[in-house]
Amino acid sequence: MDIIDGFKNKVTGKNLSVVLPEGRDERIVKAARILKDQDIARPILLADPQQLEDAAKKAGVNIEDIQTIDPKNSDRLEYYAAKYTEKRGSITLEAAKRIVRKPLCYGGMMVACGDADTAVAGVDSATATLIQAGTLTIGLAPGIKTPSSYFLMIIPFFLGQKDKPFIYADCALNIDPTAEQLADIALASAQSAEKLLGQQPRVALLSFSTTGSASSPSVGKVRKALEIIKQRNPELAVDGEFQADSAIVPTVAAKKIKNQSSVAGRANILIFPNLDAANIAYKLTQYMAGARALGPFLQGFAKPIADLSRGATVDDIVSTTVLTLAQLL
Repeated sequence: MDIIDGFKNKVTGKNLSVVLPEGRDERIVKAARILKDQDIARPILLADPQQLEDAAKKAGVNIEDIQTIDPKNSDRLEYYAAKYTEKRGSITLEAAKRIVRKPLCYGGMMVACGDADTAVAGVDSATATLIQAGTLTIGLAPGIKTPSSYFLMIIPFFLGQKDKPFIYADCALNIDPTAEQLADIALASAQSAEKLLGQQPRVALLSFSTTGSASSPSVGKVRKALEIIKQRNPELAVDGEFQADSAIVPTVAAKKIKNQSSVAGRANILIFPNLDAANIAYKLTQYMAGARALGPFLQGFAKPIADLSRGATVDDIVSTTVLTLAQLL
């Protein structure tokens, strides 16, 4: 079974809800129709009535049975604004209303207040704007200070295994993370893998060095990140610093790694030292190995949300929603 179909089967019929703040986009409207018709999720479209009508006409779909909300004239606006002031502290109710009227923030407050299970956006919004809205409304997971992202990479054939999944992080957001930020990325990725894949997370911190074979400021950063992670979550299977082959190939790990490791040669989560390495690696894997690159997905938030690319297709929106909802089950 295709991995997306497997996740789709997992979420179908569970009556989970997804708020789609960009209801003015015809791709979002088409995706909402599919989510509703296939019982994948209960979509909630945000936009003013005229925008929704125009998008539905362009999409050629009927949205009469899909929940729609105009954030500027919602009967929940006052409630969400009050909740927002509780979160932010030094802000007036009127200022909170101005913020919550914005679709991304309104959608975030729906998720934060339990009126929607997740939010999916990005076809008409910058990633930075979406992250800011998510941070201000939903907030970050306990202990996490750094929002990050991951790709779910599906390798067609890997060491005799078909459709082998790996988590690659962070491939989209943090350009040159500090040791503390790398630790946040690794811990969030472990949570993502456990929720999404149902596997024991085995986290490898990657470098050009393998357990002391070289020294540089970047290697030192990775070693420091490992120390921080072990202090924060002593039970997590995490190790490094590893060259990529030492992390994923058992025969190479057996030759290079002298100390006993529960991760070496068996990693399913690869944490890259910077965005250069991560972005290059996922694209090489995608095109040279014929892998499927699903994402990027946001992580580190108190509740799952997803960021779509500006060029996302209707199928991309549906698949992203499926994978985001799957993290809730």
